[in-house]
Amino acid sequence: MPTPPGLDRPSADTATIAAADLLGAAARSGTPCAPVRDLIGSDDVAAAYAVQELLTAERVAAGGEIVGRKIGLTSPAVQRQLGVDQPDFGVLFDEMYYPQDTPVPLSRLLQPKVEAEVAFVLAADLVDGPLDDEQVRDAVGYAVAALEIVDSRIAGWDITFGDTVADNASSGLFVLGAEHRTLDSFDPVSARMRMSIDGVEASTGTGAACLGDPLHALAWLARTTREFGRPLRAGQIVLSGALGPMAPIQGPATVTADITGLGSVTATFIQE
Repeated sequence: MPTPPGLDRPSADTATIAAADLLGAAARSGTPCAPVRDLIGSDDVAAAYAVQELLTAERVAAGGEIVGRKIGLTSPAVQRQLGVDQPDFGVLFDEMYYPQDTPVPLSRLLQPKVEAEVAFVLAADLVDGPLDDEQVRDAVGYAVAALEIVDSRIAGWDITFGDTVADNASSGLFVLGAEHRTLDSFDPVSARMRMSIDGVEASTGTGAACLGDPLHALAWLARTTREFGRPLRAGQIVLSGALGPMAPIQGPATVTADITGLGSVTATFIQE
């Protein structure tokens, strides 16, 4: 199922190029597009990642720097909703990161939603070996509270598994908290999360909501990205998946998530 690394337009098929063009035009224009499943299928994993790979290559060619990965579809309920039995992943670029003290302009987003997560920053490559939970845990430099601002280039979030994977796993932006915790002092699975929008509770959850344990999600990602020829590297950031339901952002707002053991993380959305 993995796509060949380094996919380019000459080697891509017509459907892959057409889907990538549709999603790319939506991102550039700020106008969501129709689903791409009619081009690549709803559940063709290889086809969906081929589109994502092509869009990633084009973004890198334009100067984008890959700084990590995000994991999506970590909730069993969401997997059932989309008719899949596995998570997915997307690519994090440097320009997707916003410091807490930098307001996020809504003009950068099409149809944003926010979810609270545990982010891991790697201190070692995850290339060789079994990539089991023990090896993955040892590779984590620290954990940090994160807000992932998910977004969809597809109108009305009318997505299947194929649509969201092709669309870089519905990635948008992300914000990281200030507190860094090694796994000697923080247990991801037992973390409790509360997220509020303008002071009103919008989502709650626990570490166990993320594939049973955020470290399980990280291990899945390490094995999967190695199969794709894009293994995780030291210094990369991994957003491990939502700890609770995502909440839509419908205008200027301040979102704060508190995660036990990791402190808080805040994003402020503004209308320019």
